Amino acid sequence: MAGPSRLQWEAGRAPDALWWQPDRDAVAPPAAIVQPGPRVPKSFVALARAAACHRSADRWALLYCLLWRLTHGERHLLTQVGNPDVARVNRYAKAVRRDVHKMKAFVRFRTMAEPGFEAPRYVAWFEPEHAVVEYAAGFFQHRFANMRWSILTPDRCAHWEGGGAIWFSPGTDKTAAPAGDVTEEAWRVYYRSIFNPARLKTRAMMSEMPAKYWRNLSEAALIPGLIAGADRDVAAMEAAQSAHDTLRCGATPETPGTALARRAEAAERGSLEQLALRAAGCRRCGLCSPATRTVFGEGPADARIMLVGEQPGDAEGLAGRPFVGRAGRLLDAALADAGLDRRALYLTNTVKHFKFTPKGRRRLHAKPDYDEVRACGPWLEAEIDRVAPDIVVALGATAAAALLERRVSIVRDRGKRIDWHGRCLTLTVHPAFILRSRERRDDEYRRFVADLRAAAAA
Repeated sequence: MAGPSRLQWEAGRAPDALWWQPDRDAVAPPAAIVQPGPRVPKSFVALARAAACHRSADRWALLYCLLWRLTHGERHLLTQVGNPDVARVNRYAKAVRRDVHKMKAFVRFRTMAEPGFEAPRYVAWFEPEHAVVEYAAGFFQHRFANMRWSILTPDRCAHWEGGGAIWFSPGTDKTAAPAGDVTEEAWRVYYRSIFNPARLKTRAMMSEMPAKYWRNLSEAALIPGLIAGADRDVAAMEAAQSAHDTLRCGATPETPGTALARRAEAAERGSLEQLALRAAGCRRCGLCSPATRTVFGEGPADARIMLVGEQPGDAEGLAGRPFVGRAGRLLDAALADAGLDRRALYLTNTVKHFKFTPKGRRRLHAKPDYDEVRACGPWLEAEIDRVAPDIVVALGATAAAALLERRVSIVRDRGKRIDWHGRCLTLTVHPAFILRSRERRDDEYRRFVADLRAAAAA
């Protein structure tokens, strides 16, 4: 904030006490602020810097009015997008930023020899709708830092010498800019070669590249002819296309699903390996989408004892193996205390995917519902049929209910031997239950070991 506007604000003059006259020129003042100004939101500074470049004669009165209101009790004024003053200043800023975008897109430099310099100067002519030369000059300074260039406009001209600071001079006319250079034809060849008639959208092109900019673009003379011949060129492309075009990058790689199906087909029919490969592509329920992978059973195909849990956990989902997390380590210790060798057992789960609720970077266990348990039922049945164990140990209520197809009370039926399809089925708790039993963990662990020892004795 500088000049008369600052003096009026410091004097406490309200907007309706001032009369603003149009500028003699349309050039916005420099963005630098020498002295501290009033405290305003950062968003207003950026908005005002853009709106100040608008050619509307009332822009300074509008900006002063907004400044006054922001510093006199309406600090959150800019959030009221329906306010007439706020809507108008946003419209001015949007128009200026669009003009800057067009300037960045449609400025075309041409070489001009300069006495005393071996390297040429690159000069461009542009006719902006608003006074955006100083506003946009920084972009060209960073983009063309190693070039000596000038951007000429009717309002103001910007110059860069390859170092130092950008300097500005009064506006000029188009005769000061070169009409062409040696690269002009090369640019037209490039533009003609990248033009794709099949993707032509004339209305969108006219919106992004209005005809008023064409007179300063070297490729503009090609546009009418390219548009007129687009349909003919598309027809020629379609006619030239071979029905048996071969890919230059080689054969299409095999998709993961196809590779999985091929491996499953090649595996021994009815084997656990074939079952695991087919289960890896299972899409019977929604758990397959967020899960990392399918976690199938693990163990010898002739195991006499099968342990069935609820579902894999986070560690199991990442490793692709059952019972390798905290609950799995507790199970390993309990098996050793019960005199059982894990390597001689078959371990699996009722549900083959980890169901979870995301919480930040963590995945929290979620109980599977009836439909998810039923969707995985055929895989569990196939495992039991293939392994044919003498004893099946259900770890937890979910596994017991899935096997017995009814609600089960682990507290009531724990340790009981149930005749189930010619096999012995026994129920006990899941190792995760012991981990959650903080005060009774030792007692629950001893009971769990006793249940496993009883299953081994059976």
